[in-house]
Amino acid sequence: MPKDVAQADRVIVHMLNRVTFGARPAYVDRVRTAGIGAYVDEQLHPDRIRDERLEARLQDLRALAISPRAFATEYYQPMTVARQEFTATQRLTPSPSRPPYLRWHLLPVASVSLPGGDKPVTVLTQSAVTPEELRFQRENQQVFDELQSQKLLRAVYSERQLQEVLTDFWFNHFNVDARKIEDRPVVVAYERDVIRPRVFGRFRDLLEATALSPAMLFYLDNWLSSGPQPRGRSGLNENYGRELLELHTMGVDGGYTQRDVVEVARCFTGWTMANPHDGLGFVFKPAMHDGGEKRVLGHRIAAGRGIEDGEEVLDVLAKHPSTARFIAAKLVRRFVADDPPRALVDRVATTFRKTDGDLREVTRTILGSREFMAAAANRAKAKSPFEYVASVLRATDADVRNARPFVGTIGALGQPLYQSQPPTGYADRADAWINTGALIGRMNFAQSVAANGMNAAAIDRPRAEAGLRRLLPDVDAEDQSPVSRMALLLGGPAFQRR
Repeated sequence: MPKDVAQADRVIVHMLNRVTFGARPAYVDRVRTAGIGAYVDEQLHPDRIRDERLEARLQDLRALAISPRAFATEYYQPMTVARQEFTATQRLTPSPSRPPYLRWHLLPVASVSLPGGDKPVTVLTQSAVTPEELRFQRENQQVFDELQSQKLLRAVYSERQLQEVLTDFWFNHFNVDARKIEDRPVVVAYERDVIRPRVFGRFRDLLEATALSPAMLFYLDNWLSSGPQPRGRSGLNENYGRELLELHTMGVDGGYTQRDVVEVARCFTGWTMANPHDGLGFVFKPAMHDGGEKRVLGHRIAAGRGIEDGEEVLDVLAKHPSTARFIAAKLVRRFVADDPPRALVDRVATTFRKTDGDLREVTRTILGSREFMAAAANRAKAKSPFEYVASVLRATDADVRNARPFVGTIGALGQPLYQSQPPTGYADRADAWINTGALIGRMNFAQSVAANGMNAAAIDRPRAEAGLRRLLPDVDAEDQSPVSRMALLLGGPAFQRR
């Protein structure tokens, strides 16, 4: 290969490693023919990209189309009714004609957490669980399994790669932990209906959509937050107000005070749900709202209003200079370097302000920058476990037959999907992912994939090795067995970074 072509390919591979979940050998030729600028522009408009290969992979995952309302009607409500019909003092005579799960006997009640819930509910102990409860648990787990599987399959097979990269980024930015949300279709809807459709829209619209989402209302407890109650008691919960300022908009050094946190929390009282398990979503309850005057970041919010208080706060925060800079820095960190170049952050923040938070133009500014394409940025970012596993499957052109073992590997490497407990989400720095134990785990995974695809994917090893050598021309893997050569390429330091 001519030297200039090889150098051009290195630049293309670098770009693909940032804009996608990992370079594919065939994509190098495609981008060389079309040009980097044309490829990036195409990725910035996912609605123009056909995605049949992914759609074929997702067609059997029926949980992805389920609505929280349908799930509540079909599974949660019958379970609740069945729960209420049996008490701790019930004694039913066992009958050999009954299946085991209907052979009831007296047992004490137990406070347990169902899958996804960290708030205990009182139910009969496991040996006295109702058929409806078992049905709910099985279906709820199936929904979660398919949610995790689709995330991996999208990362590996979608042609709309930048949209998927940004969906992962913004879900992590507006993080919710699925373990706290008992009804898993709520998490499905959060990513499907709130995050993914808005990653190239206006930040203000995305911000409000997350604020209204049952997933966020429940995760940060805002559905319980209310103004002063009878007898002078206040049900104010500051969780959402604090994270809205610190993590979603201005950043911890953005210039707000504890008083601002309290005032923002007051503005969002009454933003709630009728019932977190009915699947009906957001409602505003005037009776729960604190209608007094408030002052947020020096901005007066008049007394006597309702839902407008929260909406006005979102307006103020979306236009605040600290928000522009905080969002710019996070995006530049994701696409360029752990230590975001200050000049690029400034330019991206300027784009954010000038375009009223147009996330497509903000992303375009980053991907068209000299810092993004600079040699210093090449392999400067560590792959998270999710990125690593997806990139291995992409680079080897693996035919994934069962996504679950790979989802399990991602969790074992330290990044269980949809299960980041703190609202900060998962870290985007090398020191969070690169250590001796993690590298050993990744090498073991690479060896398993090279040997047999973990019995969950089919890999054409000679073709995959040839492709890997195109992506990693500087890696010396000679004098090894075929399996060892591929494992060395997949598990070596060069493949750990993007």
